[in-house]
Amino acid sequence: MKIGVLLSRVRVEEKWLFEALDKRGVVYDRLDDREVQFDIAKPGSWRDYAVVLERSLSYGRGLYATHILNSWGIPTVNTSAVAATCGDKLATTAALQAAGVPQPNVRVAFTPESALAAIEEMGYPVVLKPVIGSWGRLVSKVNDREAAEALLEHREVLGNYQQQIYYIQEYVRKPGRDIRAFVVGDETIAAIYRTSPHWITNTARGGVGTNCPVTPELNAICLAAAKAVGGGVLAIDLFEDPERGLTVNEVNHTMEFHSSVPATGVDIPGKVVEYTLAVALPDRPGSGVVAGVPA
Repeated sequence: MKIGVLLSRVRVEEKWLFEALDKRGVVYDRLDDREVQFDIAKPGSWRDYAVVLERSLSYGRGLYATHILNSWGIPTVNTSAVAATCGDKLATTAALQAAGVPQPNVRVAFTPESALAAIEEMGYPVVLKPVIGSWGRLVSKVNDREAAEALLEHREVLGNYQQQIYYIQEYVRKPGRDIRAFVVGDETIAAIYRTSPHWITNTARGGVGTNCPVTPELNAICLAAAKAVGGGVLAIDLFEDPERGLTVNEVNHTMEFHSSVPATGVDIPGKVVEYTLAVALPDRPGSGVVAGVPA
Protein backbone atom coordinates (compact mmCIF):
# COMPACT_ATOMS: atom_id res chain seq x y z
CA MET A 1 0.00 0.00 0.00
CA LYS A 2 1.23 3.48 -0.86
CA ILE A 3 -0.25 6.79 0.19
CA GLY A 4 0.27 10.32 -1.10
CA VAL A 5 0.77 13.43 1.03
CA LEU A 6 -0.24 16.54 -0.88
CA LEU A 7 1.48 19.59 0.58
CA SER A 8 2.70 23.11 -0.10
CA ARG A 9 5.77 23.06 2.11
CA VAL A 10 7.18 20.92 4.88
CA ARG A 11 6.26 22.51 8.20
CA VAL A 12 6.61 21.01 11.67
CA GLU A 13 3.27 19.24 11.22
CA GLU A 14 4.37 17.55 8.00
CA LYS A 15 7.69 16.49 9.54
CA TRP A 16 5.79 14.84 12.37
CA LEU A 17 3.40 13.16 9.93
CA PHE A 18 6.35 11.79 7.92
CA GLU A 19 7.89 10.48 11.15
CA ALA A 20 4.61 8.77 12.02
CA LEU A 21 4.45 7.20 8.56
CA ASP A 22 8.07 6.06 8.75
CA LYS A 23 7.47 4.58 12.21
CA ARG A 24 4.68 2.44 10.78
CA GLY A 25 6.67 1.41 7.71
CA VAL A 26 4.23 3.05 5.32
CA VAL A 27 5.35 3.75 1.75
CA TYR A 28 4.41 7.31 0.77
CA ASP A 29 5.16 10.07 -1.71
CA ARG A 30 5.47 13.77 -0.99
CA LEU A 31 3.35 15.56 -3.59
CA ASP A 32 4.17 19.26 -3.95
CA ASP A 33 0.99 21.09 -4.95
CA ARG A 34 3.10 23.60 -6.92
CA GLU A 35 4.26 20.81 -9.21
CA VAL A 36 1.44 18.29 -9.54
CA GLN A 37 -0.86 18.25 -12.54
CA PHE A 38 -3.96 16.29 -13.44
CA ASP A 39 -5.18 14.93 -16.75
CA ILE A 40 -8.88 14.80 -15.96
CA ALA A 41 -9.48 11.95 -18.41
CA LYS A 42 -6.46 9.86 -17.31
CA PRO A 43 -5.86 9.18 -13.62
CA GLY A 44 -2.68 7.33 -14.53
CA SER A 45 -0.23 6.94 -11.65
CA TRP A 46 -2.60 8.62 -9.20
CA ARG A 47 -4.34 5.25 -8.94
CA ASP A 48 -1.22 3.93 -7.23
CA TYR A 49 -2.34 5.69 -4.04
CA ALA A 50 -4.67 3.92 -1.64
CA VAL A 51 -5.42 7.30 -0.07
CA VAL A 52 -4.12 10.89 -0.32
CA LEU A 53 -3.64 13.00 2.81
CA GLU A 54 -4.26 16.63 1.85
CA ARG A 55 -2.05 19.19 3.64
CA SER A 56 -2.05 22.11 1.19
CA LEU A 57 -1.68 25.62 2.55
CA SER A 58 -3.81 26.81 -0.37
CA TYR A 59 -7.51 26.22 0.15
CA GLY A 60 -8.12 26.30 -3.61
CA ARG A 61 -5.39 23.80 -4.47
CA GLY A 62 -6.46 21.38 -1.79
CA LEU A 63 -10.13 21.71 -2.67
CA TYR A 64 -9.76 21.11 -6.38
CA ALA A 65 -7.12 18.41 -6.04
CA THR A 66 -9.33 16.39 -3.69
CA HIS A 67 -12.33 17.02 -5.93
CA ILE A 68 -10.49 15.47 -8.87
CA LEU A 69 -9.15 12.58 -6.81
CA ASN A 70 -12.54 11.81 -5.32
CA SER A 71 -14.12 11.89 -8.79
CA TRP A 72 -11.65 9.14 -9.74
CA GLY A 73 -12.66 7.12 -6.70
CA ILE A 74 -9.41 7.81 -4.83
CA PRO A 75 -10.07 8.39 -1.09
CA THR A 76 -8.71 11.57 0.49
CA VAL A 77 -8.35 12.89 4.02
CA ASN A 78 -10.30 15.02 4.11
CA THR A 79 -12.81 14.67 1.27
CA SER A 80 -13.48 17.50 -1.14
CA ALA A 81 -17.03 17.81 0.24
CA VAL A 82 -15.67 18.39 3.75
CA ALA A 83 -13.11 20.89 2.40
CA ALA A 84 -15.82 22.79 0.52
CA THR A 85 -17.91 23.09 3.67
CA CYS A 86 -15.15 23.88 6.16
CA GLY A 87 -13.23 26.23 3.86
CA ASP A 88 -16.24 28.53 3.53
CA LYS A 89 -17.47 30.06 6.79
CA LEU A 90 -20.97 30.56 5.45
CA ALA A 91 -21.19 26.93 4.33
CA THR A 92 -19.93 25.84 7.76
CA THR A 93 -22.49 28.03 9.51
CA ALA A 94 -25.31 26.63 7.37
CA ALA A 95 -24.22 23.05 8.07
CA LEU A 96 -24.02 23.66 11.82
CA GLN A 97 -27.40 25.39 11.81
CA ALA A 98 -29.03 22.51 9.94
CA ALA A 99 -27.62 20.07 12.49
CA GLY A 100 -28.69 22.16 15.48
CA VAL A 101 -25.14 22.75 16.71
CA PRO A 102 -24.88 25.85 18.97
CA GLN A 103 -22.96 28.71 17.38
CA PRO A 104 -22.79 32.52 17.60
CA ASN A 105 -25.49 34.46 15.78
CA VAL A 106 -24.60 35.26 12.17
CA ARG A 107 -26.14 37.52 9.55
CA VAL A 108 -25.19 37.67 5.88
CA ALA A 109 -25.72 40.55 3.47
CA PHE A 110 -24.66 41.33 -0.08
CA THR A 111 -24.43 45.13 -0.21
CA PRO A 112 -22.81 47.69 2.11
CA GLU A 113 -26.22 49.21 2.80
CA SER A 114 -27.86 45.94 3.85
CA ALA A 115 -24.74 44.94 5.78
CA LEU A 116 -24.78 48.22 7.73
CA ALA A 117 -28.47 47.73 8.51
CA ALA A 118 -27.76 44.21 9.77
CA ILE A 119 -24.89 45.43 11.94
CA GLU A 120 -27.01 48.20 13.45
CA GLU A 121 -29.80 45.73 14.23
CA MET A 122 -27.37 43.28 15.86
CA GLY A 123 -25.75 46.02 17.94
CA TYR A 124 -22.09 46.90 18.41
CA PRO A 125 -19.59 45.38 18.61
CA VAL A 126 -19.82 42.76 15.88
CA VAL A 127 -17.18 40.77 14.00
CA LEU A 128 -16.86 41.09 10.23
CA LYS A 129 -15.16 38.11 8.57
CA PRO A 130 -14.25 37.07 5.04
CA VAL A 131 -16.15 33.92 4.09
CA ILE A 132 -12.87 32.30 3.02
CA GLY A 133 -9.69 32.82 5.01
CA SER A 134 -7.59 31.49 7.88
CA TRP A 135 -5.23 32.46 10.71
CA GLY A 136 -7.52 35.33 11.74
CA ARG A 137 -6.58 37.41 8.70
CA LEU A 138 -8.96 40.22 7.65
CA VAL A 139 -11.17 39.52 10.67
CA SER A 140 -12.35 42.85 12.10
CA LYS A 141 -14.06 43.83 15.32
CA VAL A 142 -16.49 46.62 14.49
CA ASN A 143 -17.09 48.87 17.49
CA ASP A 144 -19.23 51.67 16.05
CA ARG A 145 -20.97 53.01 12.97
CA GLU A 146 -17.97 54.98 11.70
CA ALA A 147 -15.80 51.87 11.78
CA ALA A 148 -18.55 49.87 10.06
CA GLU A 149 -18.91 52.40 7.26
CA ALA A 150 -15.15 52.54 6.69
CA LEU A 151 -14.73 48.75 6.62
CA LEU A 152 -17.72 48.20 4.37
CA GLU A 153 -16.49 50.85 1.91
CA HIS A 154 -13.06 49.24 1.87
CA ARG A 155 -14.52 45.80 1.23
CA GLU A 156 -16.74 47.13 -1.56
CA VAL A 157 -13.83 48.39 -3.68
CA LEU A 158 -11.78 45.19 -3.42
CA GLY A 159 -11.79 43.17 -6.62
CA ASN A 160 -12.56 39.75 -5.14
CA TYR A 161 -16.30 39.05 -5.22
CA GLN A 162 -16.02 37.19 -1.93
CA GLN A 163 -15.27 40.49 -0.22
CA GLN A 164 -18.81 41.56 -1.11
CA ILE A 165 -20.28 38.66 0.83
CA TYR A 166 -20.68 40.29 4.23
CA TYR A 167 -20.47 37.65 6.97
CA ILE A 168 -21.36 39.35 10.25
CA GLN A 169 -20.99 37.46 13.52
CA GLU A 170 -22.00 38.53 16.98
CA TYR A 171 -19.11 39.40 19.27
CA VAL A 172 -18.86 36.81 22.03
CA ARG A 173 -17.35 38.13 25.26
CA LYS A 174 -15.13 35.13 25.85
CA PRO A 175 -12.93 34.90 28.99
CA GLY A 176 -9.67 35.91 27.28
CA ARG A 177 -9.43 32.56 25.53
CA ASP A 178 -11.11 30.15 23.19
CA ILE A 179 -10.85 26.39 22.72
CA ARG A 180 -9.41 24.42 19.84
CA ALA A 181 -10.39 20.76 19.92
CA PHE A 182 -9.18 18.02 17.60
CA VAL A 183 -11.54 15.40 16.22
CA VAL A 184 -10.21 12.35 14.42
CA GLY A 185 -12.94 10.05 13.18
CA ASP A 186 -15.36 9.48 16.04
CA GLU A 187 -13.16 10.76 18.88
CA THR A 188 -12.22 14.15 20.30
CA ILE A 189 -8.57 13.28 20.88
CA ALA A 190 -7.32 16.51 22.51
CA ALA A 191 -8.06 20.17 23.09
CA ILE A 192 -6.22 23.33 24.04
CA TYR A 193 -7.14 26.70 25.45
CA ARG A 194 -5.79 29.52 23.28
CA THR A 195 -5.22 32.51 25.56
CA SER A 196 -4.31 36.05 24.52
CA PRO A 197 -4.79 39.64 25.74
CA HIS A 198 -5.96 40.38 22.18
CA TRP A 199 -9.53 39.54 21.24
CA ILE A 200 -8.17 37.31 18.44
CA THR A 201 -6.71 34.27 20.19
CA ASN A 202 -5.32 32.25 17.24
CA THR A 203 -1.87 30.85 18.01
CA ALA A 204 -0.86 32.19 14.57
CA ARG A 205 -1.56 35.64 16.03
CA GLY A 206 0.26 35.15 19.33
CA GLY A 207 -2.21 33.12 21.37
CA VAL A 208 -0.66 30.71 23.89
CA GLY A 209 -1.85 27.11 23.95
CA THR A 210 -2.39 25.16 27.17
CA ASN A 211 -4.10 21.84 27.77
CA CYS A 212 -7.89 21.82 27.93
CA PRO A 213 -9.63 18.77 29.41
CA VAL A 214 -11.93 16.95 26.98
CA THR A 215 -15.10 16.87 29.05
CA PRO A 216 -18.23 14.93 28.00
CA GLU A 217 -19.85 18.26 27.09
CA LEU A 218 -16.91 19.32 24.92
CA ASN A 219 -16.71 15.91 23.28
CA ALA A 220 -20.43 15.90 22.47
CA ILE A 221 -20.51 19.29 20.78
CA CYS A 222 -17.27 18.61 18.87
CA LEU A 223 -18.53 15.28 17.52
CA ALA A 224 -21.82 16.93 16.55
CA ALA A 225 -19.96 19.70 14.70
CA ALA A 226 -17.68 17.19 12.97
CA LYS A 227 -20.65 15.09 11.86
CA ALA A 228 -22.44 18.21 10.58
CA VAL A 229 -19.62 19.05 8.14
CA GLY A 230 -18.98 15.48 6.99
CA GLY A 231 -16.45 14.12 9.49
CA GLY A 232 -12.79 13.21 9.17
CA VAL A 233 -9.74 14.91 10.67
CA LEU A 234 -10.90 18.28 11.96
CA ALA A 235 -10.11 21.11 14.37
CA ILE A 236 -13.14 22.64 16.08
CA ASP A 237 -12.83 26.19 17.42
CA LEU A 238 -15.23 26.99 20.24
CA PHE A 239 -16.20 29.91 22.45
CA GLU A 240 -17.18 29.70 26.10
CA ASP A 241 -20.25 31.91 26.01
CA PRO A 242 -21.01 33.28 29.50
CA GLU A 243 -24.74 32.62 29.07
CA ARG A 244 -25.09 29.83 26.48
CA GLY A 245 -22.06 27.70 27.29
CA LEU A 246 -20.00 26.19 24.49
CA THR A 247 -20.65 27.44 20.96
CA VAL A 248 -18.82 26.47 17.77
CA ASN A 249 -17.00 29.30 16.04
CA GLU A 250 -15.34 27.52 13.10
CA VAL A 251 -14.38 24.07 11.81
CA ASN A 252 -10.99 23.60 10.11
CA HIS A 253 -10.22 20.78 7.68
CA THR A 254 -6.41 21.15 7.32
CA MET A 255 -5.50 21.71 10.92
CA GLU A 256 -2.22 22.81 12.42
CA PHE A 257 -1.07 21.20 15.66
CA HIS A 258 2.56 22.22 16.29
CA SER A 259 1.64 24.00 19.53
CA SER A 260 -1.01 21.47 20.57
CA VAL A 261 1.13 18.32 20.74
CA PRO A 262 3.48 19.70 23.45
CA ALA A 263 0.57 21.33 25.28
CA THR A 264 -1.55 18.17 25.46
CA GLY A 265 0.98 15.35 25.21
CA VAL A 266 -1.28 13.67 22.64
CA ASP A 267 0.30 12.11 19.54
CA ILE A 268 -1.89 14.02 17.10
CA PRO A 269 0.17 13.18 13.97
CA GLY A 270 0.06 9.50 14.92
CA LYS A 271 -3.72 9.66 15.29
CA VAL A 272 -4.03 11.38 11.91
CA VAL A 273 -1.88 8.73 10.22
CA GLU A 274 -3.83 5.89 11.83
CA TYR A 275 -7.08 7.41 10.59
CA THR A 276 -5.63 7.92 7.10
CA LEU A 277 -4.57 4.28 6.97
CA ALA A 278 -8.03 3.27 8.15
CA VAL A 279 -9.57 5.18 5.25
CA ALA A 280 -7.26 3.28 2.90
CA LEU A 281 -8.18 -0.04 4.54
CA PRO A 282 -11.68 0.58 5.88
CA ASP A 283 -12.55 -3.03 6.62
CA ARG A 284 -9.65 -3.81 8.92
CA PRO A 285 -10.74 -4.57 12.51
CA GLY A 286 -10.85 -1.55 14.77
CA SER A 287 -10.43 0.98 11.96
CA GLY A 288 -13.55 2.91 12.91
CA VAL A 289 -14.14 3.54 9.22
CA VAL A 290 -16.58 1.88 6.85
CA ALA A 291 -16.08 2.52 3.13
CA GLY A 292 -14.14 5.70 3.86
CA VAL A 293 -16.81 7.18 6.11
CA PRO A 294 -16.31 7.61 9.89
CA ALA A 295 -18.36 5.02 11.77
